[in-house]
Amino acid sequence: MRITGLKARRSLRVLEVTFSDDRVVALPFEFLRVYSPSAELWGHGRSEPLLVGGRRAVGLDRIEPVGHYAVRLVFDDGHDSGLFSWDVLDRLAREYETLWARYLDRLAAAGMSRDRDVITLRALRPGPDG
Repeated sequence: MRITGLKARRSLRVLEVTFSDDRVVALPFEFLRVYSPSAELWGHGRSEPLLVGGRRAVGLDRIEPVGHYAVRLVFDDGHDSGLFSWDVLDRLAREYETLWARYLDRLAAAGMSRDRDVITLRALRPGPDG
């Protein structure tokens, strides 16, 4: 799948991606940041990215082309090491609902938040069974 257009809609905090099949998908910056295809998040062989919280308000500073097959997204929190190939963007667009729900579940299970990147004290307290 080829990308025929990319437009950062900064006020909405979404990247509008137009595919060669005329699909137009708006992917939130936060989603792209937490699913960035970088070694920093995926390491070697992880099945899920490193869990990153506190990115609800992340912005996008720049979109840098990488050849004719990818872009580097430079986020305003300093993250810039993920190369988003056309295949990666296509997969993220197709699997958005599932991946986003999984991210929210992982945050909740870890006692983290979209607004904070640390575990809350409540998450560290023992439950009623000890």
